[in-house]
Amino acid sequence: MTSSEDPYHRLANGVRKPDPTLGTRQEERAIVEPVPPAPEPLRAGAPAHVRPKRERVVLADARQVPGRMRGRIELEEQTSWGKRLVGDLVKAQLRTSVLLAVLVVGVLGTLPVLFFLLPGFARFTVIGIPVPWIVLGLLPFPFLFTVGLWYNRLAEGHERDFVDMIEN
Repeated sequence: MTSSEDPYHRLANGVRKPDPTLGTRQEERAIVEPVPPAPEPLRAGAPAHVRPKRERVVLADARQVPGRMRGRIELEEQTSWGKRLVGDLVKAQLRTSVLLAVLVVGVLGTLPVLFFLLPGFARFTVIGIPVPWIVLGLLPFPFLFTVGLWYNRLAEGHERDFVDMIEN
């Protein structure tokens, strides 16, 4: 597919151009609502003092900035651009999980090979327990827990980057 056929307008270096409407802010205009005039004085003989005319000024809700809503609308309506953003997030999560799975399989898979190639190391004992039992039975659990925490931090980082991209 050439860059002219690409619906996501890829550049020559493979980076997509952002949606031109994303991040643009609509001008916030104040809404002026007239307020009824002050009531007349209660006593007919009392001098009426002049009060300034009151106006109520209502600004747009600061929490709902129109530019920020654009990305959310794209995701909620499941447009092609929104699907592409979600697909990129899923790819980043999958890439991270595959790389960490390769790390775990690589580390834990080399242990039996190590014991096979170094039979003398496999015969050592610590407190009467063979070293292979300790290494294969106890040490993988802290290692797997650490890799799990690392994956969790990376996945949350991907999600934070995704949310920041949508809201900015």
